[in-house]
Amino acid sequence: WGHGLTFLWRPPIELGDHWSYAVSAAVPFLWADVSAKVNSVRVSSSVNGLGDVVLMPLMLNYNVSSNLNVNFRTGIYAPTGDYEVGRLANTGKNFWTFEPTLGLMYFGVNNGREASVFVGADFNTENPDTHYQSGTQFHVDGTLAQHFPLFGGLAGVGVNGFWYDQITGDSGSGATYGDFQGRTTGVGPVLSYAFKLGKVDMLAEAKWLHELDTTKRLEGDIVWFKLIAKF
Repeated sequence: WGHGLTFLWRPPIELGDHWSYAVSAAVPFLWADVSAKVNSVRVSSSVNGLGDVVLMPLMLNYNVSSNLNVNFRTGIYAPTGDYEVGRLANTGKNFWTFEPTLGLMYFGVNNGREASVFVGADFNTENPDTHYQSGTQFHVDGTLAQHFPLFGGLAGVGVNGFWYDQITGDSGSGATYGDFQGRTTGVGPVLSYAFKLGKVDMLAEAKWLHELDTTKRLEGDIVWFKLIAKF
C-alpha cells in the first residue's frame, strides 16, 4: 500500500477562450510486503520508500460547453523507486513508462450527473538490469455517478470500472517465458464529497475496484482515497 502527494499548477498561459493548460507531479511513498511459495518453501520480502514519480508536463483541457470537457495529457513514470534484481518486493519498476491519455468528461450542472471515460496506452522502456521490456498496455477507465447537495457540500455516488489489455508481448533477452501478455478488468463503487474548508475548495474521493477475469497478472482489490485542496 502507499500514499502520494500530487502537485498541479495551471500557469497563466492564454490558449484561447476554451483551452487551458496545466502541469503536475505526483510523488508516491510505498510499503510493499510480498510472500510466495517456491518448491514448497515460503519466501517473503518487505521494503518501503519512494516509488516511481509521475510527471505530467502536458495537460490540455478543452471546454466544449459548461457540461462537457475534452482532456489530453501525457504521463511520464520515472524510475525513482528502489529496485533490486531477484527481490520479491520493490517500490520501483526500474524502467520508464510514457502514457498518453485522452479523456471525455461530462458533468451536468443542472442534473448533477457525471459520466467520464479515459483511454490511454503505456509505452515501456527496457529494464536495464534484467534486459526485460514489458509490452505496450492499452486501458480504458470510466465513471458514472450522481451528485446531490449534502450538508452544505456536494456528494457523489456511482460506479467506476476499467479494462486493461497488453496489446504487444514482452521482449528482450530476459523474457525467457515468452510474450506473457496480461489482461484484466475491474469494477466497483465510488464515493465523493466536495466542500469548502474556510476559503479553500476541497474534494474527498474513495474508490474500490474488484478485479475480474485476470490473465497473466496478479489479481486483487484496489482501494483508493484521494483528498484534493484547491488554492
